[in-house]
Amino acid sequence: MSAAVEHSLGPARPSALGPAFSGLWVHGLLAAGTWAATAALTFLLPDVIVWGATGPFALLTLVGAGIFLALSFVVNHLGRFGRTLVHYGPWFIVLGLWLGAWEVLTAKLGWLPKPFFSPPQGLLNVYLTDWQRLLVCIGYTGRLWGLGFFSGIALGFVGGVALGWSKRFAYWGMPLLKLIGPVPASAWIPCTFFIFPSTFHASIFLVALASGIPVAILTAAGVGQVNRAFYDVARTLGADSRFLILKVAIPASLPNVFVGVFMGLYYSFAVLVVAEMLGAKFGLGWYLQFNTAYSAYANVYAALIIMALICAGLVRLLFVARDRLLGWQKGIL
Repeated sequence: MSAAVEHSLGPARPSALGPAFSGLWVHGLLAAGTWAATAALTFLLPDVIVWGATGPFALLTLVGAGIFLALSFVVNHLGRFGRTLVHYGPWFIVLGLWLGAWEVLTAKLGWLPKPFFSPPQGLLNVYLTDWQRLLVCIGYTGRLWGLGFFSGIALGFVGGVALGWSKRFAYWGMPLLKLIGPVPASAWIPCTFFIFPSTFHASIFLVALASGIPVAILTAAGVGQVNRAFYDVARTLGADSRFLILKVAIPASLPNVFVGVFMGLYYSFAVLVVAEMLGAKFGLGWYLQFNTAYSAYANVYAALIIMALICAGLVRLLFVARDRLLGWQKGIL
């Protein structure tokens, strides 16, 4: 009888909180321990080389340990946010261990020597002392990237729809796209300096080219792969060419379009760094080049982390936009 009941209930589900003991979030407790250990190592062990912001970094990790300790008791009352924290619990543990190992290998033992390697407090010191210049560079980079990326995906989308819909346009445009597409955008730098009046306009073109090519190719493929039965049904109901393009071809090709946008986002960031190194007065790419010339690698790593966080945030926003725009296709695709 008990076996039948167990079979009807299905396999036992793991706890939503992961490993738990007496209602506690165990991963949170372990994360608090690793972060507290990093704070103790930073406070108690002497630095081989004096670094700025050692005290603030130790205090920051100690505060992080306190936050994880408090969350260990209340995470099951935080709803969706609590479930997200529980999902990333092992990552918080590993992050504490990594910070501790990074601190010991650089600041405490000096096995990873200065200036090529910086301890975590070295990066924190950059954020505390050079935050104004970093904000200006983020603003300049955001302006350049925004102008290049959005103009690139807009032109790539329009061109891709035309390539996928019109055989005449595809006859002339597709060979040209196949010729330009494989060439890295940075290879066009000598031409852009001659064509455009300033390095800023040339940089916008390079970013637009890097982001627009994958959007155009995948949009054309998406429009070309639309089921012909959709067109036949729409024509039977009296649809004209404009309706077929706007209401049938484009919506059906949106999954391919978003794949192209994701690819264009990554390509645009890769080209952005190169473009800003070619005469820009500010920007994260310029900041990387400037500090590399002076062997200020802590500043270089700090800027790279900012760029990675910005790119990850933009990817997350694209996922949200994709899920909302393509929500109607659930159950169809």
